[in-house]
Amino acid sequence: MSDSSAAADYRRPTALAVFLIIAGAIGFWAAFMLTLDKFALLANANAQLSCNFNVLVGCGKNLGSWQGSLLGFPNPLLGLAGWTATIAVGVGLLAVSGRFARWYWLTFNVGVVLALALVIFLITASLTDLRVLCPWCMVTWVVTIPTFWAVTLYNLKSGNIPLPERARRVFAALYSWIPVITLVSYAIVAILAQIQLDWIHRAFV
Repeated sequence: MSDSSAAADYRRPTALAVFLIIAGAIGFWAAFMLTLDKFALLANANAQLSCNFNVLVGCGKNLGSWQGSLLGFPNPLLGLAGWTATIAVGVGLLAVSGRFARWYWLTFNVGVVLALALVIFLITASLTDLRVLCPWCMVTWVVTIPTFWAVTLYNLKSGNIPLPERARRVFAALYSWIPVITLVSYAIVAILAQIQLDWIHRAFV
């Protein structure tokens, strides 16, 4: 297919753009709240944080752990930068009439994959080591997971990640199932949390 034909066949991914803006705003808000709590802890190690509800639900333990500053600085700063970029991509999709370059999508996809890898690490640390559920962290998990699926499956189905046509059709079908795939992902995390922390009994019984 020629470049002109590809351009003619291009459909702006409006739903994806709107999702990225909304997810980015939610993720940015969670990262901002975590940053404020981190500042509060730096100012006063005994500060009472609004996110600390009980021994099961709170963010103070996470922020004070080495996992909370994985690269030598607080993880929420990564969130502030990453979710700002996500919002920018969403706005760009709505503002630009043409197709983004493949390298642009691949770069963004790499960032999304790294974000998911970090979230998986932090979920594992929260459930097995820290044994606490951080509210703002969980908000981040909630938006990172569908963002990964949406961006990755879009790139797979649209050819930004080169694949044979048959494989692209498979991923195009999966793209329409993102809500279900996301719910399954949430269920897996919830089941793991139940196994490790017995959160249903401790929170509601």
